[in-house]
Order: sequence, then C-alpha cells, then structure tokens
Amino acid sequence: MLVRSLVAVLLLGVFVLPASAEPRKREAFEVAIDNALHYLAGAQNPDGSWNSGREFGGFNAGANRDPAVSALCVMAFLSAGHVPGEGKYGSQIEKGIRFVCGQQQRNGVFAGQNFGMSVMYSHGICTLMVAEVIGLMPDKREAAALRQQLTLAVRLLQSAQARRGGQNDGGWRYSTTPGDADMSVTAWQVMALRAAKNVGCDVPADVIDRAVEYVKRSRDSGTGGYKYTPYGHVTLACTGAAVLSLELCGKDYHKSSESMNASDFINLRLKDDIRRGNAGHFRSQQHFFYGVYYMSQAQFQIGGKAWEWYRGYLHWLLLHPDANAPRPSGFWQPVSGDDMQAGVNYCTAMAVLALAVEYRFLPIYQRGEEPEEREGK
Repeated sequence: MLVRSLVAVLLLGVFVLPASAEPRKREAFEVAIDNALHYLAGAQNPDGSWNSGREFGGFNAGANRDPAVSALCVMAFLSAGHVPGEGKYGSQIEKGIRFVCGQQQRNGVFAGQNFGMSVMYSHGICTLMVAEVIGLMPDKREAAALRQQLTLAVRLLQSAQARRGGQNDGGWRYSTTPGDADMSVTAWQVMALRAAKNVGCDVPADVIDRAVEYVKRSRDSGTGGYKYTPYGHVTLACTGAAVLSLELCGKDYHKSSESMNASDFINLRLKDDIRRGNAGHFRSQQHFFYGVYYMSQAQFQIGGKAWEWYRGYLHWLLLHPDANAPRPSGFWQPVSGDDMQAGVNYCTAMAVLALAVEYRFLPIYQRGEEPEEREGK
C-alpha cells in the first residue's frame, strides 16, 4: 500500500498542498528540521565541537571531535536561518565556529592535529563554512580574523589541485599533495572556492576553469550521469555533485545541457525504482546521506519541475515512518557504511542541509539566476 500510494504521488507529480487557513500549518519537514537542530544543540561538546561516529575514523582520523562534522552542524543551523551570537542557538553556533577555526594548521589546512587520508574532505567542508559565516559574525574583528584564515585555506586548496595534465587535472582527492582526483572530494572544493569568491577572496579564474573541465571529463555520454572518476562508474550521488559544481561555476554553466541532462538522469533513475516497486532502493546504496545531500542541492539549483518532483521524493525518503524518518529525539540514524563511520551528527546535519535548501539562507545554495531575476533581466 505504501509503495502504491507513493507511485501515485511521485509519478503524477502531485505535490500541491491543500489551502489552509491562517496561521499556516507547518510542514512535516519544517518540524523535523526544528527537532533535529534541538538534538544537535544537545549533542555539542563543551568545546564547541561535534563528534564523528567512531573513535578512530570519520573525517578526522584519530580524533572524535571532528572539524568537518562540526562545520556541517554549524551550517545546518545557518541553513534554517539561525545566526551566530543571536537567538535560540546563537551561542552554539559561535562555539562551533571557534572550534572549527581553531583546528586550522600552519599550512592553512582545516583538519585538526591528527588527520588521515580524508584531509581534503575536512578542508573543503571547513573552508566552505568559514566563507559562509564571515558576514554573519557579530564581532567585526573576529570576522576579519576569519577572512585571514580563509585566505590561507584557499591557498592550500589551490596548491592541492591536480595539475599534471591528464584525466585528473583540475580535480582534488584525499591528500593536500596534488595527485589523482574524484568527484566526491572535488565538489566540496568547488563549493568552498565559490563561497570564498562570493565574500571577496581572490580565486584565480583558471582554478575554477580547470575544476569545471575535470567535472566535464567525468560525464558519461551514454546516460548523462557523472562518474566517481573519469575512468570509474556512474552514481546518483556523483551526478548530483557534478550538477551542483557546474551550477555554481558561473552563468555559462547554469542550466547548461550537461546540467539539465544530468538532472533528468537523477529523477528518471529514481522514478524507475518506483515503477519497479522498489521506491526505497536508494536507501540501500552506499553514501546515502551524501547522495541525498548532493541531489537535493543539484535539483534545487535546476529548479522547476525537476526540483518539484525531487522535493516530494526527498520528503518521503527522509520523513516517512516506513522510510528513514528521524527518531523521536530528532536525529537520523546511519544507513550505509560511510554514514556509520561519520555518525549520527553527520547524518542529521546532512539531512537538515538537504531539507532546508529551499529556505535559501545559506548563500552558496541560492539559485544562480536569482540576481538577474531581481534585477528584472
């Protein structure tokens, strides 16, 4: 019965909410976001950090107080409209920002003292967070200090970009030393660079251009989807990461044929699962929350019917009691192996970021066409 009802709703695209009297009844996703933030506030450590899922792992190998997970938790609060130093969660946000910024090393990398092979995941996520909060800090001196840290972080990011030619050129992988590349790591760095540029940080055009070329080389011409590496296999998560990367890299790429085809690939693949009576198939895939996050950001950037359909699927996927609904205390539990390594705080933050994209509070996730629309062009 659940699958049949989901098929009817998703395949027909019936997402129009019934009219309601004032005050507007809050949607289930809004309530879930509020409950999740309440949970994250209680899960924060006294030093402002949040833990990853295991003692020896996560994004910061060898330490449970994880800079990247902490940065994601901070951005989860920001995505719902909360700001540092003000309101219900102002102190938690400020403490989280200070913890993350305190993890930057002398060479500019954000990864704590003992980082493992996933250092560039940590660095990209933390750099993105710093860029997003610079304009929100109530203390202007603190904001200026963050800008200096962002400059160092961007320099490190530039030096870590693969630059030896070949299929990996322009991408990033796990290490701060340039080498090979993959879509998963690269997308975080593209977001970090775009956010840094948005707040006035110097980002050379060729760095972005080469990153775009790497993304393009990872496209599968047969399906329109994107691969984990140019010589790897297509995944929905990497397709979402690629679309978001292209959409953030300038007006020349916004709603390009590559982005639109990849957006179609995502929704058609998910619709195929529904038609086959396996609507929740994506929950069995590796990198569940990572995939949900990137597909949400990608389809929101495309907008229109692509986002309208995906929004309904996303809400079912994360909120339905028979799917992966948050627990009564407000958190989402891990689904796949990497989710378990990163932990409940990671899963919860990523779910919030996926659901809250339509709030448009985080600058990096605002649609690329909005400035022109506001100007009446």
